[in-house]
Amino acid sequence: MDYMKSPHEPIHRQLLPWFDQHGRHDLPWQQDKSPYPVWVSEIMLQQTQVNTVIPYYERFMRAFPTIQDLASASIDEVLHLWTGLGYYARARNLHKAAQLIDTQFQGAFPNTLDELQTLPGIGRSTAAAILSICHQQPTAILDGNVKRVLARYHAIERWTGEAEVQKELWQLAEYHTPKQRAGDYTQAIMDLGATICRRSKPSCLLCPLEEKCLASAKGITHRLPLSKPKKAIPLKQVTLSLICNTNKEVLLHKRPPSGIWGGLWSLPEKTAIHSASIMLPEQPDTTLPSFTHTFSHFRLEITPEVYHVNNSLLEANRSVMEGCDLLWYNVDTPKQALGLAAPIKKLLHQFAQRNEP
Repeated sequence: MDYMKSPHEPIHRQLLPWFDQHGRHDLPWQQDKSPYPVWVSEIMLQQTQVNTVIPYYERFMRAFPTIQDLASASIDEVLHLWTGLGYYARARNLHKAAQLIDTQFQGAFPNTLDELQTLPGIGRSTAAAILSICHQQPTAILDGNVKRVLARYHAIERWTGEAEVQKELWQLAEYHTPKQRAGDYTQAIMDLGATICRRSKPSCLLCPLEEKCLASAKGITHRLPLSKPKKAIPLKQVTLSLICNTNKEVLLHKRPPSGIWGGLWSLPEKTAIHSASIMLPEQPDTTLPSFTHTFSHFRLEITPEVYHVNNSLLEANRSVMEGCDLLWYNVDTPKQALGLAAPIKKLLHQFAQRNEP
């Protein structure tokens, strides 16, 4: 379809006046529209709501006020501040990208779409958001909020994840993006999706686009955008070893960089214990109730087995453990700032409370 000949006029003509009066203008990352804070906020806001992001963003920026601060930090420091925010690949990519900006771009944030997309974790939409907000470049974005607005406005009754639908949505996004006030338009359409054109219970009567919205005219707003065809979510099971020494420390294992909880510290699986040649009793002292943690593509049933060991285990295996990403961690008074998987952090806290004298 040739959208230049579309009966729909570009939506920015209604959207920008609405944004001036009703949009959000006081969010922490809106106070400094230089690339670094905007980039951090855009990464944190991926699949995460604004109210959840705000305290994480503020702590993160206090700890790493510049790209150089982030680049020189350890990955454990970065993941520690990200714990609980989820989708930890975002934090690892943010850290890697900061190091690349510091070395390959001499500390200067790239300002072209192509250069930005060479950095880990920055795709077309995130790059476009940075360029439009920071440099007023008329680059179209297509995050979840924008997809929902466009799918409803144009009554696209197909799953937005299909390749052809994605192509169509990008064409629409480009058609509606104005040459002037591109940054405000980017903020406006994200705000509209987040506050008015919500996934559930949209406030259509307050929407500046309602008059020409095809989904509203057809009475199908509640059905759009269509969800991905559902598949059964598999259940996986894992047994983790909660090993305590007489100093009331717990043995932690740093997970591989990729995969679930990549780069985070967790309780070790039996394979990690065996690779470190640490001998444990054949049977645990106790087995805690299993619990389930849900990821995007599967559910994980976790069964913690508790072992109490004497301190000779620590001394006999110290050199081996240091080479196997294992360490003793004091839950009550931790000496290290570690990135802990959120359900593991909760489990350790509950375990510590149960074992208080």
